[in-house]
Amino acid sequence: MKINPILIITGLLLTACNQTTATKTETVAPTATVEEKVTEMTFVNKGHELVYELCKKTGDYQALKEKKDVVYTYTYQTPDGKTDISTEKYLFDGELSYGAYKKHQRTLPNLEGLIEQGYDGENYWLKHNGEVLENDAYLKRVAFNRPTNFYWFAMMPKLLDPSVVYDYKGEKTIEDKTFDVVKVSFESADNKPTDIYQLYINKATGMVDQFLFTVADFGVMDTPNLMQLQYETIDGIQIPTKRQYKKSNWDAEVTDQPWIYVTWSDINFNNQLTKEDFQK
Repeated sequence: MKINPILIITGLLLTACNQTTATKTETVAPTATVEEKVTEMTFVNKGHELVYELCKKTGDYQALKEKKDVVYTYTYQTPDGKTDISTEKYLFDGELSYGAYKKHQRTLPNLEGLIEQGYDGENYWLKHNGEVLENDAYLKRVAFNRPTNFYWFAMMPKLLDPSVVYDYKGEKTIEDKTFDVVKVSFESADNKPTDIYQLYINKATGMVDQFLFTVADFGVMDTPNLMQLQYETIDGIQIPTKRQYKKSNWDAEVTDQPWIYVTWSDINFNNQLTKEDFQK
């Protein structure tokens, strides 16, 4: 039997084409839509849900950590005119803190000249005109100032920390504004008293206009202070840069005492700070 070479070549070409076509068919992207998995948030109660929605507006702590660090000017003025002015520096990963007080009429006023406070992730330290001080009473003040100043700055994002306990107290109308009131407290491993915050979340804006707070470190638990806030948006983060507070009661009725004023200015994120910047 005589074999026709033209038929053999034609058959090989057809086979090759069929294999190529099959290969192309396998690599075509599927037209079916892949369902995305959405993790549903579980809320402990309504208070927790309200705080979660608040943090979507202000930015959560992850949003702060993405900024790496912050440097700003902190100004604190009491009714008698005494003022503290410090340059604050924080590293969000580890909550490291530093403050250089060029004016400190309220914080260790007996130390003339520059004082520097720091928390390096393990220890608190204090310098006066460049000299390290080991005075226990002074260091106790540093151990209050450093975490307090850091927490005030990061408070709204940190309201979703795992240790926070939420208690929805209902609605309250103050001067034609309606608020959802959420009491915030903190779990304590050693049963040590912790601060209590009572947030007044504006129903129209979803933001905290004011809050009551205690100062557990100084035993001020029965009579709270009322803090009122004004916000600025800085690099996508809602920050309460202007604050005023004074004594109040748990119904948010303030006394006739004058206000204490706190201002944060010249706020800059992502300054390439390192842990070494917080060492004494």
